Amino acid sequence: MDTLYISSHPDDFRSLLPLIAAEFCRSPPRIVHEDPPAAVARSRPALVLEGADGTVLTGANAVSWYLAAAGKRTGSDKKQESQVWQWLSFAENELMPVACSVAFPLLGIMVVDKKLQQSSRAELLRVLKALDETLAPRTFLVGEGVTLADMAVAMASLLPFKYALEPADRKSLVNVTRWFNTCVNQPQFLKVLGKISLCEKMGPVTPKPSAAANATSTAASDAATTDSTPGNGPPKTEAQLKKEAKKREKMEKFQQKKEMEEKKKMQPQTEKKAKPEKKELGVISYDIPTPSGEKKDVLSPLPDSYCPLYVEAAWYSWWEKQGFFKPEYGRKNVGESNPRGVFMMCIPPPNVTGSLHLGHALTNAIQDSLTRWHRMRGETTLWNPGCDHAGIATQVVVEKKLMRERKMTRHDLGREKFIQEVWKWKNEKGDRIYHQLKKLGSSLDWDRACFTMDTKLSFAVQEAFIRMHEEGVIYRSKRLVNWSCTLNSAISDIEVDKKELTGRTLLPVPGYKEKVEFGVLVSFSYKIQGSDEEVVVATTRIETMLGDTAVAVHPNDPRYQHLKGKMVVHPFCDRKMPIVFDDFVDMNFGTGAVKITPAHDHNDYEVGERHKLPFINILDENGLLINVPSPFLGMKRFEARKTVLQALKDRGQFKEVKDNPMVVPVCSRSKDIVEPLLKPQWYVDCREMGKQAADVVRNGELKIIPDHHLKTWFNWMDNIRDWCISRQLWWGHRIPAYFVTVKDPSVKPGEDVDGHYWVSGRTEEEAREKAAKRFNVTADKISLRQDEDVLDTWFSSGIFPFSIFGWPNESEDLRVFYPGTLLETGHDILFFWVARMVMMGLKLTGKLPFKEVYLHAVVRDAHGRKMSKSLGNVIDPLDVITGISLEGLHAQLTDSNLDPLEVEKAIQGQKSDFPSGIPECGTDALRFALCAYTGQGRDINLDVNRILGYRHFCNKLWNAVKFAMRTLGEEFVPCEKAQLCGSESVSDRWILSRLCAAVALCDNGFQAYDFPGITTAIYNFWLYELCDVYLESVKPVLSRTVSEGQKQADICRQTLFTCLEVGLRLLSPIMPFVSEELFQRLPRRRPQDSPLSICVTPYPETSEFCWHSEEVDRQMEFVMSVVRTIRSLRADYNLTKTRADCYLQCIDSDTAALVQTYNLQIQTLSYSQTVHPVVGGDNTIPQGCAVAIALDKCTVHLMLKGLIDLEKEVTKLTAKRGELEKQLEKLKEKMAKNDYKEKVPVKVQEADAEKLRQNETELQKVKEAIENFRKMM
Repeated sequence: MDTLYISSHPDDFRSLLPLIAAEFCRSPPRIVHEDPPAAVARSRPALVLEGADGTVLTGANAVSWYLAAAGKRTGSDKKQESQVWQWLSFAENELMPVACSVAFPLLGIMVVDKKLQQSSRAELLRVLKALDETLAPRTFLVGEGVTLADMAVAMASLLPFKYALEPADRKSLVNVTRWFNTCVNQPQFLKVLGKISLCEKMGPVTPKPSAAANATSTAASDAATTDSTPGNGPPKTEAQLKKEAKKREKMEKFQQKKEMEEKKKMQPQTEKKAKPEKKELGVISYDIPTPSGEKKDVLSPLPDSYCPLYVEAAWYSWWEKQGFFKPEYGRKNVGESNPRGVFMMCIPPPNVTGSLHLGHALTNAIQDSLTRWHRMRGETTLWNPGCDHAGIATQVVVEKKLMRERKMTRHDLGREKFIQEVWKWKNEKGDRIYHQLKKLGSSLDWDRACFTMDTKLSFAVQEAFIRMHEEGVIYRSKRLVNWSCTLNSAISDIEVDKKELTGRTLLPVPGYKEKVEFGVLVSFSYKIQGSDEEVVVATTRIETMLGDTAVAVHPNDPRYQHLKGKMVVHPFCDRKMPIVFDDFVDMNFGTGAVKITPAHDHNDYEVGERHKLPFINILDENGLLINVPSPFLGMKRFEARKTVLQALKDRGQFKEVKDNPMVVPVCSRSKDIVEPLLKPQWYVDCREMGKQAADVVRNGELKIIPDHHLKTWFNWMDNIRDWCISRQLWWGHRIPAYFVTVKDPSVKPGEDVDGHYWVSGRTEEEAREKAAKRFNVTADKISLRQDEDVLDTWFSSGIFPFSIFGWPNESEDLRVFYPGTLLETGHDILFFWVARMVMMGLKLTGKLPFKEVYLHAVVRDAHGRKMSKSLGNVIDPLDVITGISLEGLHAQLTDSNLDPLEVEKAIQGQKSDFPSGIPECGTDALRFALCAYTGQGRDINLDVNRILGYRHFCNKLWNAVKFAMRTLGEEFVPCEKAQLCGSESVSDRWILSRLCAAVALCDNGFQAYDFPGITTAIYNFWLYELCDVYLESVKPVLSRTVSEGQKQADICRQTLFTCLEVGLRLLSPIMPFVSEELFQRLPRRRPQDSPLSICVTPYPETSEFCWHSEEVDRQMEFVMSVVRTIRSLRADYNLTKTRADCYLQCIDSDTAALVQTYNLQIQTLSYSQTVHPVVGGDNTIPQGCAVAIALDKCTVHLMLKGLIDLEKEVTKLTAKRGELEKQLEKLKEKMAKNDYKEKVPVKVQEADAEKLRQNETELQKVKEAIENFRKMM
């Protein structure tokens, strides 16, 4: 085992970093809280590698990299690895020095004057602000999970967060604070750091005796002991003795300081006046009485800040009442010709039992954005809602309700009355999910809402079955199905969860008091008939050996060639079982002999078919043993497991039990262990339909996006199996098939599995007529028994795209809206639903149900884990919209059906992920975040804090529009059409160019389903271009009063209005509520015929907004490079409020002319006193300027003379130069050692080289700055 020598001081971030990295290792090192032996290393942290010839790694970065790499936390590829290295460098060289310079004086480790401490604090905030901007769109620094980058930067930030960053600071660093809290609440961090208390007020800190003081004093006493006992090790070098003397001196100073502080505490304190606390903005609600369906009041002033509760009130019912969501809106009827075309999409029908989860939220955010975009483009648009009857789920819910309230089972009630109870429950509770969809802003045509058990859809289901049965596509057969003994029903593959086990595991099973053992392989022997020889076989389900009918070996296995034609004897009955030779056996697994149970295993079933073996069913529908000898007869299956094992031991045929990694099939509904069971069922022959479904994709008739799903599609379609559509339930579409009994001696009685004795019919009378005709007898001799089973829910879902329009009957909706335009859903149901819709659409209508399929990713939590109630990471979208406390989240768990141990585990998960609960984010922010995350073809790791960031974006929009409306004034009248007048300023031309670029990006994004591209374009335009640049640059223009200036101000106002109005229209499909609220406050270009709502206002198109100019964009990019350079210089010299003169040295007259053109913009955005373009050498620029190169064509000279204390700056920089020279000398000495290249890992060498380069660059800059200041003195 590796050994890690580490400090025990709770604030030693250099030691904490390797400790946290070690927590991510599968085999963490042994931790030793003391100095390493002198012969091993001279400092901590040090990592001694086991079995590597005594290799030792020293230094926080080298040790941490090694440990993090072992835990796969250094990046998933070369690019990410290099990014992690960059962040390590940032932590070491930029963040750590300023963090220490702020925190060490507070901890009493060093003494500095107040001014220097203030400047250090300002520098810390500047560095953290840059980090904050970087983290705005990210959860973690590199990739989608915690890496060494997060560990290093978090540890470099630890002391400031504990001792220096007050609540107001953290509020201004919202992204850094969110990220830091996320990191330190990870289990690995918590184990090392414990719970971190963030700073409330910055001031001197007295370390707790149990932590810092004790750790330091222990270190000091250890050093003293070592000095006085030379026999404890080799004599110390002079350098070591000096170091220890310094430590003792520091410790003495620290103890003196501590004593002084204790004395101060004893003195009476004069009471200080408490400063009034800044009030937090509370929740703002919309309180104006507005009847449902009436328009919201938009005449009252906008609240001071954005609040989702206020913004999202009243709009939806008005939209719905106005009919905006109906395809008939704005036209006589849906059949009216529309040159813009038709857009139709049906919702993936959610379960009637369901409540909203993040998968629904993602689906609806994408689908509603697309629907609103098509509607705003003027297309005849229908998004059709619907709900699935969810056979098993609904029946389970109602059965539980019956038992809870009336202590009755469904069998006590009978089928007819039970179905009445289900309908009663559906009518009371079944539309809950519709209300939740409305909360998400989904613009569905609710008048066309369908339920799969409605009369119209039930008729379509019946018709589909009968047509396919008459054609022979649906047939009867006895095969293995997934059977749930608890539900007494077959279940589909999608309802089977695959639980992976690494070895022996005890699992709870419904109906059993004790947990049942899984994940073991039991070996036992079968005796060869007529000899003492035996064959050893192994199984994970020992009870199934009671149904064995053969032993199989590979035809080429030399060990068993002599057993051809031989039989083995079953130990518990007189059954003689053949040894069969079959290619499916793996010779290299176990003994190479396999037991065959054809009636209870899918592989064995096929072997049984090939070798004509008997199929012995040993389980009934309740999981009790049948067709087996005593004492096993009637036993429960998992009780028989123990009894069979003991019986084999008693007979001496048991061999061994060993751990075995395996996958256990678990019913997602009942949590029962799924059994393969032989049952007569109805099947759909999918061979021809599967071939058609593959061909339409191959020839381009159907497009699947993204195309990396094509491989899965073809794999499924080309290897498709027949589909079992029988379900042993009462709730659902009862199968319209009847078993025929003929009361005529000339017709022999039929068997259940014989399809000849089954007929289908729309009514019993129709079925009787069919049967009489088939058996050539009169109808009165026919007796019918309808199948008790119902159809698989996926069968009705498979015809949903056309059953909702009344198929098989003709209707206008069917003619106009079928085939549909698009199907949008999650890639996890590509086969279960999408493929079946394509197959059944082609089979029953001869047409594809849609032209394109867009598959979005699956939502996971911030750490990439599947959302699971037992992990506590399931997020209800309504909790994100309205907010919920941590206690509220805990309460949801305690009210659930989770096991108490799982509840406790989930509570810990919630504490880690949501330490302060979930803040109120609102619907718009949630929708925007989900769309922003939707990168094609990957899972979505959703971080709630990112959603909160988009709520802040909404607030920025809010403030921008409020400011713009004040600027426009009440008398402002916009032009009738958005167009250029020819007199726009350079700022106006630039922002209009950027607006046109955003329009093009959004248009392309919607057409290509590139939702991150759309959200990025909108976010960048509003935040970084309109708010940060344009609004700031035109403030001087808007304040002009002289006539010429007033004319320019008026043009500026028209430009601003265009940006607001078009920007809100771009945003509307994704953020419908805030865009409507703000749009309704803007004046209209043509009040007489303007649309009533933004959701039916035309979406901006590139044909209208065609003013994009690459030349203007390039010019402004040059201007912003200059502005950023000036701002950087101002920050370097701490010119927070002072305006300085700026001289821009240009390489040629063209550059100088460009600077002159944008002079006002540069002056305003860089907060300069004046801006002077200069062509030529330095002699034309006055002395006393700081210099920085902006671009190859322009150098910035910022006048500092008279604005700062030159001597003080030189003193500070001289000290900095000394520090850098020491660091460089130490680093060069380390790298010059003879064994450096052999002993130090390559990654550490690369980091050292990078650090050397950075230090040399920084030293050069410091020298230049000193020289520059001296010139000014």
